[in-house]
This record gives sequence, structure tokens and C-alpha cells, in this order.
Amino acid sequence: MDVKSRHHLRSDEVDAIETALSEQLGVDLSADSYEKVEFEDSDWNVVLVDGDPLVLYVEGDSDPEPFLTVQGANRYPPERRVVTVDAGAVSFVSDGADVMRPGITEADDEIAAGDLVVINEESHGKFLAIGRAKTDGDDMVGDSGKVVESIHHVGDDLFEFSV
Repeated sequence: MDVKSRHHLRSDEVDAIETALSEQLGVDLSADSYEKVEFEDSDWNVVLVDGDPLVLYVEGDSDPEPFLTVQGANRYPPERRVVTVDAGAVSFVSDGADVMRPGITEADDEIAAGDLVVINEESHGKFLAIGRAKTDGDDMVGDSGKVVESIHHVGDDLFEFSV
């Protein structure tokens, strides 16, 4: 991924990111520098937090919203909007597959359909992916159906990006 532009964020943009992550995920993100990076060959808009790609802007129904990358979730483990999958789902989720009900062992009941969520694996507590919930959290555990659409996962171009 080739960098198209890179610039420091204004304090109001930083405040908006920190507030959004605190409200959505219960994460207290604080750092010395925040730089937005746009790429030549990708739609990703990433924020480097102290030089690491820890936040991305995800397109939604309205303006793009800030959310943690997989690296960001592993560095600042979220307290909310977490969907946990069993060992059998790990390889699929890590390859970018959408998350299916049978692989889910637990989901935050406060998740609403359309929310951005983080996918966690139950064995080691590592975060594997970021996705968008297709159903409410209290309806995610079950026998069949796709419940989380994958957006970003370990091993994708964004995960492999480094400055």
C-alpha cells in the first residue's frame, strides 16, 4: 500500500476519535501523536497513533466513523462490542470470512445490528478481525446464519501495513 498523504490531526479530530472509542468500546486511547494516512491504492483511511496503525475510519450510513484496527484492539483491548469465536472459527475469520452463528461462543448483548464490532478468539484472547454486526448481540449465538460482515482481519493489507 503506497501512502498518498499523511498529516497530523487537529486537536478536535483527536478528541472526536478518543470520545468515539471511549463511548463505543470503553477504550481510553491516549497518545502523543495522531496522523491520518490516505493510500494511493486503497480506500483505507488510517490513523497512526504514535506511529502505529491503530485506528481506521469505516464507511457507514453517514460519515465515516473511527474504530480500532486489529492491531489497535490487541493493544487497547475493548470492553464492549466484542464477539468471541471458538477455535474452529479462527482460521476462517483470520482469512477474512464473515462470522457465522455456529462459531460464536459469546457476544456483547449491547451490540445492535449495524454496529462495528471486534472479533476475539476464546483460547488466547487475541483479536482477529473488525466487522459490522448484521444482527443484535443477544441474537448472535445460535445454529446457523451469517451475523458479522468482515471488514478488516489479520493478514490483510492493512494488518501488514507498517510505516
